[in-house]
Amino acid sequence: MKPLLWLTLAALPSAVFAHHSYAMFDMSQTVTLQGTIRDFQWTNPHSWIWIDVPDDKGVPQQWGIEGMSPNYLARRGWSKRTLKQGDKVSMLIHPLKGAEHGGSFMSVTLADGTVMRQTGQPSPAPGANPLIPAGKSP
Repeated sequence: MKPLLWLTLAALPSAVFAHHSYAMFDMSQTVTLQGTIRDFQWTNPHSWIWIDVPDDKGVPQQWGIEGMSPNYLARRGWSKRTLKQGDKVSMLIHPLKGAEHGGSFMSVTLADGTVMRQTGQPSPAPGANPLIPAGKSP
């Protein structure tokens, strides 16, 4: 093969890893945010959760939290209606390394106690029967 083709093929994996890098997040830290959903963007290639979190004076600070793709999340029980504007939630994230208000999504606890994770299946609300789908009667 020609040298240019080999160089192109050799560079391809590093370009893929660069796109999916978590280098901007402090993966050794976990932060819990409690606030109100401003917007849930069910978009490719990554979903975004915008949440207003009160600071120590009670002034809402907007945080941008990056998540996985809709396809990935849908296979784990999510839908574009999982989070709605105005929902009160508690969220676990890996924060950005800088001082900006942002991070990488880990999980969110909904008002009814259901825990939606980025990986794995959702945990039912406390007291819910996990064998009966939500909204269904036994």
